[in-house]
Amino acid sequence: MSALLAFVCLAVLTGCTGGSANAGGRPTVVIGAKQFTEQWIIGELYEQALSDAGYDVELKSNIGSTNIIDGALTSRQIDLYPEYTGVVLQVLAGDDTLPPSAADTFRKAKEFQKTRGLTMLDPTPFQNRNAVGVKPEFAKKYGLKTIGDLKKAGHVVFGEYPDNLEGPLGYHHMVKTYGLDDTEVKSLNIGLQYPALDNGQVDAADVFTTDPQLARGDYTILEDTKGIYGFQNVAPVVHRDVLKEQGPGFEKVLNRVNGLLTDQAVREMNRAVDVVRLPPSEVAETFLRANGLIR
Repeated sequence: MSALLAFVCLAVLTGCTGGSANAGGRPTVVIGAKQFTEQWIIGELYEQALSDAGYDVELKSNIGSTNIIDGALTSRQIDLYPEYTGVVLQVLAGDDTLPPSAADTFRKAKEFQKTRGLTMLDPTPFQNRNAVGVKPEFAKKYGLKTIGDLKKAGHVVFGEYPDNLEGPLGYHHMVKTYGLDDTEVKSLNIGLQYPALDNGQVDAADVFTTDPQLARGDYTILEDTKGIYGFQNVAPVVHRDVLKEQGPGFEKVLNRVNGLLTDQAVREMNRAVDVVRLPPSEVAETFLRANGLIR
């Protein structure tokens, strides 16, 4: 239970006071979340905070990849979901070049969403980037510091999750950008890349920078010198008419939640779910109560 206590203590240190609102007969807002731990937790944070503030909301978790959940949003099956700012530009807008800062990435992503009748609320302090992880001994053996250095290791088996083989954040783009011609891919579901690295089934793997496994120091992150993974803060993507229907208090609740989501807080909550095996709903509730956002 130490991980849960750790993030509760962190939450108390960063506490704030939540507000209140009255749904007033407004339509139910459907919140979506993608199919991995961090999204489940953020979805629960949004749903519980809004419900406690008096809004009528429903959470649909585990919807799918970026393109799938974006399709659910644009077809009005859901009304909002948490998205990574760089992903908006790279996957949805199809941008080949990325802005030089987190602020520019958010601004450009919000401008893109505006053309679709959507908007993005305040971004989180934390960001969750894709990264390339290896075992420290593997990095030391071949003198690896950057992704491009993988060429020094000769034939490399790379662990990648099935939804990220193609596209601007995917395996094939990484191989092409860094000239990793002697690389073989092994498809692994999210979370399985760490035991695969530990057991020597892969030499390197796609990881997320807020993965709780990285806190132990058992893995080395290779520097992305070409910036292919961009900046990835999280912001709710929401239909603009939903904000009008729900009133200004709705946006304020979500912004308060997002303002608390630091790297450490998110990593500890991910750890509470993935390692301690607590339900995402329980982890979210504990965090929100500790910060005074729910009663």
